Amino acid sequence: MSKKKKRKAQSHTPTAAHFGAKTLDILIYYIQSFILGLVSSHNHTLTPPQREKKMPAGHGLRSRTRDLFARPFRKKGPTHLTTYLRIFKIGDYVDVKVNGSIHKGMPHKFYHGRTGRVWNVTKRAIGVEVNKQVRNKILKKRIHVRIEHVQPSRCHEEVQLRRKQNDKLKAEAKAQGMIISTKRQPKGPNPGFMVVEGATLETVTPIPYDVVNDLKGGY
Repeated sequence: MSKKKKRKAQSHTPTAAHFGAKTLDILIYYIQSFILGLVSSHNHTLTPPQREKKMPAGHGLRSRTRDLFARPFRKKGPTHLTTYLRIFKIGDYVDVKVNGSIHKGMPHKFYHGRTGRVWNVTKRAIGVEVNKQVRNKILKKRIHVRIEHVQPSRCHEEVQLRRKQNDKLKAEAKAQGMIISTKRQPKGPNPGFMVVEGATLETVTPIPYDVVNDLKGGY
């Protein structure tokens, strides 16, 4: 046998060290794969199941106003002329009530149903000053609204009526030479009364319940 063939035979002949290193590599490979499998299964149990993605709800200017801006029953149709013939002055109290059939000059849905005071009058709209609570503050918001979305408020009628009555009472008292107070006073307790002497007292006691008598038709 030549020297080259002997070298090849010697190189290909396995030894004990060769077998030991190979088995060690295989063992390490299996251990690593087992650990990775445990970690992946553990992570899989921790992650929550993925839900189906849905379209989120809209948050536009007119979102959730399907019933809020809807016209009431038997109030549909063209806008009455009295809406355009009303006269608004600076300082008047007005209620913001959105008319869903008029899209121009429509205020934001937050101001629907709010009461404010007129601070400006323009050609087709009026400026309204409304209070808005933001966290722990109350801000004065000034908005311009078309007259179709505004109506006169009745929140000041009682104050004006009481003012006229007070002026009338003061004029009458002054003519008589008297001084009166027109301040509103809280309602006091009910007035006392005396029991009439010689009145007979009547004691009322409950009647005991009787099953037999009740079955017969009562007393």
